[in-house]
Amino acid sequence: MPIPLPGKKYYVIINKMFKIILIISVLFSAIVDAQTHEVGSSKRFKTITEALKKAKPGDTVMVFGGHYKEGNLVIDKRIHFIGKNFPVLDGEKKVEVVSIKADSVYMAGFKVIKSGYASLEDPCGIKVYNKSYVVIENNILDDNFFGIYIQNGRNCVVRNNKITAYGKEEQLIGNGIHAWRCNDLQFIGNTIIGHRDGIYLEFVYDTVVWRNLAYNNIRYGLHFMFSHQNAYFTNVFRNNGAGVAVMFSKNVTMMNNTFEENWGPSAYGLLLKEISDSYLSGNRFLKNTVGIYMEGTNRIKAEKNVFESNGWAMKIQASCMDNEITMNNFKGNSFDMGTNGSLVLNTFDRNYWDKYEGYDLDKDGNGDVPYHPLSLFSVLVERNPSAILLFRSFMITLLDKSEKVLPSITPDNFVDKTPLMKPLPL
Repeated sequence: MPIPLPGKKYYVIINKMFKIILIISVLFSAIVDAQTHEVGSSKRFKTITEALKKAKPGDTVMVFGGHYKEGNLVIDKRIHFIGKNFPVLDGEKKVEVVSIKADSVYMAGFKVIKSGYASLEDPCGIKVYNKSYVVIENNILDDNFFGIYIQNGRNCVVRNNKITAYGKEEQLIGNGIHAWRCNDLQFIGNTIIGHRDGIYLEFVYDTVVWRNLAYNNIRYGLHFMFSHQNAYFTNVFRNNGAGVAVMFSKNVTMMNNTFEENWGPSAYGLLLKEISDSYLSGNRFLKNTVGIYMEGTNRIKAEKNVFESNGWAMKIQASCMDNEITMNNFKGNSFDMGTNGSLVLNTFDRNYWDKYEGYDLDKDGNGDVPYHPLSLFSVLVERNPSAILLFRSFMITLLDKSEKVLPSITPDNFVDKTPLMKPLPL
């Protein structure tokens, strides 16, 4: 079956992203006869609650630096809600701090801290309830249960926020950015630290995740569930429980991301489970236990990626089929490939493997001898994990050399027939 290319669907998502920006700009520029209500010790309003009550749709509520403990702030009108010098909105570990219940709200410039903690109600630093065209940008969120939560939202933007928590166990902390039953969202330039998942998407469609940094999160830097037609690119996922998990989804574009230093017994740079018709290109997998783990994946094209200094560059389980792994660089990995069976229904073509010892007599840049990236020791470790204790021993080196001469255990069709002699300039 044909392998999907980024083409049309990728550019449709990009076009939608810029259309959303244009629509939001038009909405906000159309505000006329708007008033600004200033909040602060020397201003007209002493409390944010009083200013919100007085404001009319289209107005601006401008809050000047200070520490505000006013419980749950509900924004139920189309307003600009702007902080100067990062005024602190403090939930005192009791309540959800800001609840947005109107379309076309713009919120920027606040420090939102100490929401309540409750596993059933999911209190947040900032939560959007069933609304569209909301923009949340340039805020600092610190020590909240959930950071920013969008419930049943449309055409919303979350941009350039720093979201920090201090979770120790995933059951006791929420996600940095959480979206449920949404479409046409943008998550751009955010930094997310110390949550359960950095960014979590469930039943989310046509959404872009771009230039975010997620590190030191307990479970995943980014987590998809049942979310289709999405793209994430130019993000960094570092030192999380695992980098990214894309599960039960299709038509996902993954480009130019960095997955690095995601270490642990069940850690991956990228976990693909029950995903189909998707595309990976230009990504860098550096120093992960497993670069990519694929289970139940179909019709995935992975090209022009770099796998360097990982435990396993890729683990492709026997439940995967019609995937194409082409024109990637594999350098300095302990194992290039791992699998749990002898059935191989995927294609490897024109990759660079630093362990390849073949020759190129016709000087066309491709090795004349096929390369089998699945080593005998990798197969043995998959069946008996404790065998890893023998790694780099003379006996294992001898076994691998023998397997190359007389293959017996590794599958014959787990092969790159045209390996590259030099790494690609990726």
